[in-house]
Amino acid sequence: MPDLQRFRRKIGAPVAAPFVAALRKSGISPNAVTVSGIFITILAAWMAARGSLVASGLILAGASLLDMLDGALARATGKTTRFGAILDSTGDRISEAAMLAGVAWWFSQQGNSAAIVTSYIALIASFLVSYLRARGEAMGFDCTVGLCTRPERVIVLVLGLLTGFLFVAVSVIAFCSSVTVIQRLRHLQRKGKESGD
Repeated sequence: MPDLQRFRRKIGAPVAAPFVAALRKSGISPNAVTVSGIFITILAAWMAARGSLVASGLILAGASLLDMLDGALARATGKTTRFGAILDSTGDRISEAAMLAGVAWWFSQQGNSAAIVTSYIALIASFLVSYLRARGEAMGFDCTVGLCTRPERVIVLVLGLLTGFLFVAVSVIAFCSSVTVIQRLRHLQRKGKESGD
């Protein structure tokens, strides 16, 4: 696991702990938390499309907390399932697509063609990052390498929404995700050669 991911989990675990304890007592299922996070992110995307960028950033930050909690709650309650993992991954893709679509819509209202194209690149590259990990793991290869995974992308987008530097944030996501795609392709190429493929 890359150092950045280890650091993020080390920081995130104590933050999530009290929320996980509260959710565990409430009896809410991990899948319900996942679905709630998806709908809240769609709300954030709608706010971004309307130009309410700060509100969108705050809502997205809240949805991101739920995204962190569902897996932790599943492990704490012993309710980890394959379907839960699939639902979580699907929710991540829906959420990311919704947010970047909302951002692109807002850019279109500003007549910013370059920003629309950049948002599209960010979306494609982000999806490829996740796709390559899934394909690699399906072939038995660990594929968590790379500069920019989903949590980093969400953090950058939240910061862009809150500060108003949204085009900068989307550009960073597009660039870093594209670099990560290349890193993962090279990683899987090396793994394939090592295994004799």
